[in-house]
Amino acid sequence: MKNFKSLLPIFAALLLGVTGCIEGNDRPVIDPTPEPGNEVLITTNITSNTTWETGKTYVLAGRISVTAGNTLTIQPGVLVKGEVGSGSNATALIIARGAKIDAQGTATSPIIFTTIADEIQPGQIASPNLTPDLSGLWGGLLILGNAPGSFAGDVTEIQIEGIPPSDTNGLYGGTDPADNSGVLRYVSIRHGGANIGEGNEINGLTLGGVGSGTVIEYVEVVGNQDDGIEWFGGTVDVSNALVWNAGDDGMDTDQAWSGTLDNFVVVAGTETDHALEIDGPEGSALGGHTLTNGTLVGTGSTELGDFRDGARGTFSNLYFFNFPAPADSDGRGDLSLSGDKTVANFTNGDLVFANLETTLPANATLTDVFKGGTDAFASDVAAGTNTVGADLTAFASWTWASVAAELTNF
Repeated sequence: MKNFKSLLPIFAALLLGVTGCIEGNDRPVIDPTPEPGNEVLITTNITSNTTWETGKTYVLAGRISVTAGNTLTIQPGVLVKGEVGSGSNATALIIARGAKIDAQGTATSPIIFTTIADEIQPGQIASPNLTPDLSGLWGGLLILGNAPGSFAGDVTEIQIEGIPPSDTNGLYGGTDPADNSGVLRYVSIRHGGANIGEGNEINGLTLGGVGSGTVIEYVEVVGNQDDGIEWFGGTVDVSNALVWNAGDDGMDTDQAWSGTLDNFVVVAGTETDHALEIDGPEGSALGGHTLTNGTLVGTGSTELGDFRDGARGTFSNLYFFNFPAPADSDGRGDLSLSGDKTVANFTNGDLVFANLETTLPANATLTDVFKGGTDAFASDVAAGTNTVGADLTAFASWTWASVAAELTNF
């Protein structure tokens, strides 16, 4: 986000004992002692059907793409670790348009994406040496597809944020709403969000133009420097998703994504800006999405949600806990409707709220917290008495947030 902030992850990695040559912040930090037979260094794009095997750790040495026509299969329990780097050397795994990922972990053997600074071993859930708020140590996971979105100028394809325009594997969008980019199940993504330029970080999980033929469920994002999960257009449904300690927004939607997010949790960290950031279409296509059955836990500086630029969709059965008292000067602690287009969509029924519950901070009213008339759909509840929100059992045992007891007391 800020230049100085983008340097902190590399300093942290060095302090944690990761060695290597750093040149002007941009050279990745290479693990000098890979484990023979169990650690595989990935240095080139994946251009044929490939399987990453249980019991092994795969190290991303740079920005790695699975190219069109090929499938990357990741077996249960696999660890994927990104080298530390920023700028053009930020590591990431991209599933390009026309490619697929088949990453099917299990509740007892999830697949974990993390940094080489992490000393986690196969079979472990919590990191033995990193804290869950450490971010920016590698890039993240990007899945790109051929489903439509609403893009400026009504173009059908666009370059995903976080990937340099020179890399055409970063293109997403198309005309196939049923496009299939594979399966993502029981996957935890940690310590990502490397900075590739001023104000340009990679999300934990980026979904660009991903179609409804794709299966994404049971996903955790921990300690990402930018957003936890961000959708750019597309039609994919996501269920049982958890974001903990996002550096910007928990869940962020853009470009008329028209799927459903069902059963989700956002646990804000000290740097989380919004639990929800909901943006409207950028072109003439007017798709809306649904967020339902969500539990959102605030901190002292986090906003419940910002609905912007003609936001559309349905937002129901959401429980907000422990958010700060609203402050008009900076927008903290409230759910706001920003811009005339958003207000108009709320008025005409293209932006719908239902069954919102919250624990109110001291001396605040529902009108203080839920702006623009959204308080009509909200109620005040005592902690632990909510009747809406996520089913937290979906995250038990396989998520770091669960084993760290972060999903209790609300």
